[in-house]
Amino acid sequence: MRADTGAKEPYFWNPRTHEFLGRTASSWGLILLFYLVFYIFLGGMFILTMYVMLLTLDDYKPTYQDRLATPGMMIRPRSEAMEILYNPQDTESWDRYTEALDIFLAPYNNSVQVQNNDDCLPDNYFIQEDSGEVRNNPKRSCQFNRTSLDACSGIIDRTYGYQTGQPCVLIKLNRVIGMLPGKDGQSPYVTCGAKRYKVGQDEWKEDADAIGELAFYPPNGTFNLMYFPYYGKKAQVNYSQPLVAVKFLNISVNTDVNVECKINSNTLTTGGERDKFAGRVSFKLRITSSNN
Repeated sequence: MRADTGAKEPYFWNPRTHEFLGRTASSWGLILLFYLVFYIFLGGMFILTMYVMLLTLDDYKPTYQDRLATPGMMIRPRSEAMEILYNPQDTESWDRYTEALDIFLAPYNNSVQVQNNDDCLPDNYFIQEDSGEVRNNPKRSCQFNRTSLDACSGIIDRTYGYQTGQPCVLIKLNRVIGMLPGKDGQSPYVTCGAKRYKVGQDEWKEDADAIGELAFYPPNGTFNLMYFPYYGKKAQVNYSQPLVAVKFLNISVNTDVNVECKINSNTLTTGGERDKFAGRVSFKLRITSSNN
């Protein structure tokens, strides 16, 4: 009987059996072949799934649209904290606001609008239906001329009222494909007022006395129906989003004024259960004056 020397077979490479890590070349070949076929199959299934999913998508509008019943609103000039703070005597404190408005309103210059968009019939939806499978693209858009913002256009007053303590704030409604924001020829419009805010456990306050008189441009702060429906960025390349400007004519200085603007429409509701800020926007305005 041969004595057991206690020697172990090499694990990494066995020169006697020609095994690498415990497997022969044929065994490694079969394993590699299996995983190659397996991952090619998985990759093919993924590509096929993506291809079938892409066939269901429309290049011009979402196949499924899960959105709020009422779109959100935004202001210009915009800051991260939704605050507009400046001193009329300090040009550097408000110059960034006017520069931002100049850049934002550049596409609304009358010369650009006349070149790219149509002069539409107001108070009517600008419906552009497709003819069956034939796309009516690119779709046309209605002119929104910068001059319709009047005193807040930056043409009459290059400082948008910031130098005189009567600042302008632009309001826009977020784009929603296919939205019809009014019926019976009634355009939605914007109203602004003092926002109620909590100052104690059970105490609420609003700055109604400080907000002063407001002026809206276009008149009555309307988003005319002719700018709806929106058909999407790809279908409606030159679409100009309608704007409303609110000008604060005699707002109190050296005090924080909390302002809330909201959309009013006979088809849209504000402050729904899913988002209490739907259809409204809030911001703080403070004008500091060294003369007071």
